[in-house]
Amino acid sequence: MIRLYTDDDLWEAYAQRRRILTVLFAVTGGWFLALLGLFIYYVMLPYADPNQAWVTVVSGIITALYIIFLFPYMGICYKRSNAYCKMLKFISLGLKESAVLPFAGIDDWLTHDGVDVNVANFQVRNIKRDEEMIRQIYVDGEKDFPPFEEGQQVRIVSQGNLLIEYEILSQDKEKQLCVQS
Repeated sequence: MIRLYTDDDLWEAYAQRRRILTVLFAVTGGWFLALLGLFIYYVMLPYADPNQAWVTVVSGIITALYIIFLFPYMGICYKRSNAYCKMLKFISLGLKESAVLPFAGIDDWLTHDGVDVNVANFQVRNIKRDEEMIRQIYVDGEKDFPPFEEGQQVRIVSQGNLLIEYEILSQDKEKQLCVQS
């Protein structure tokens, strides 16, 4: 079985999230100290001093720049990193499901629980209706897509439709006949 994840992946994801939070706290501390300094300067000014206007304007500009930084940084960097950490935590703690299924094809990229994934389709037999159904298994977009070919029997281990391990069991029957002759 080929494992897609190691323990190092979880530690690297948490380290990246920690670095993102460190930058956030550093910028927040700088913004707070700048506002504190401007507030102290404003309080020490005499009544009706003409410098009061620029202190108020600079405080507003600093706060606006902080908010402009905060929304994309937390909305993109931290949100994506946090979603990846949650996914890896669910992989390590969640229930695993194993199955042997024939590979049916690849779908487009998708965002599943905040993580970019490739979609691998597998055929599943529906016992009640006696028909073939398609099961979507998500492959992490940060990892290389496994070398699946249509018709191959693949043993997969998944957690919540996210591929964790795989093993290619057999080739398509037509390819086996070509190889034998």
